Amino acid sequence: MTGFGFEPRKANGVLYYTLPYFELMGTRVAFTTRIGGKSHGVYQELNTGRNTKDPPEVVDYNRQRVAHALGLDGLQWVAGRQVHGDRVAVVTRSDAVGGTARQPATVGAADGLTTREKGICLVGYFADCVPIFILDPEPGREVVGLAHGGWRGTVLHVARKTVAAMQRAFGTSPSGCLAAIGPSIGPCCYEVDERVVREVEGSFPNPGRLLRRCGPGKWKFNLWEANRQSLLEAGLAPEKVISAGLCTMCRTDLFYSHRAERGKTGRMMAVLTLL
Repeated sequence: MTGFGFEPRKANGVLYYTLPYFELMGTRVAFTTRIGGKSHGVYQELNTGRNTKDPPEVVDYNRQRVAHALGLDGLQWVAGRQVHGDRVAVVTRSDAVGGTARQPATVGAADGLTTREKGICLVGYFADCVPIFILDPEPGREVVGLAHGGWRGTVLHVARKTVAAMQRAFGTSPSGCLAAIGPSIGPCCYEVDERVVREVEGSFPNPGRLLRRCGPGKWKFNLWEANRQSLLEAGLAPEKVISAGLCTMCRTDLFYSHRAERGKTGRMMAVLTLL
């Protein structure tokens, strides 16, 4: 699809990636980088994760900078407690009461979020795991979904289950949806062991397309392709699923990477809202 892909954008000093085609369909979407905040040391600069040792007031400041850069000040923000599972929360206006960019409202343990309510910002936090942005652009029935896919969420098919939740709750037609797999650890870098390989083999019909042996007891796992397969299984058309193709472990100049930085790192923020 022409123009369907991630593009960098800078506003308020904040560098982030967006999906212009999604924006044309009436959304605001972003995946932040590490550029544009005031964190220091291993968290430099735009750490948005509170589950770090970065001072909370600095993290809150960074989150507010993101909201201002996106023009989303004053809207209601909602996040799930990311536990590497497959629960998808259907977010309503009542779930979002009191949620701000600094401190989003929470819907409990959830690695997938979906809503059709305009002005609710779905948000997730990432540092190698896969952000999956989903849009049903059907006029009058617009719905968005945001999923968090580490290896566990990926083998549990959190991407497919987010589409299924959209279908059940709102009548979404999967074949009409668009999906974008954001910056995350790539097949070039994501090394796993036999334990993960067994899970992949038990979850995907063509695990050979997802795994490449790279040493004794070691494989490279393609999270991008695995989540793409999951979305296709959900009923999306192949031409409507794209990947940023940006590896967070390769590009620590732009992104935080839990693997590359041995856990001492910040978090990027994914934001998706209907306007």
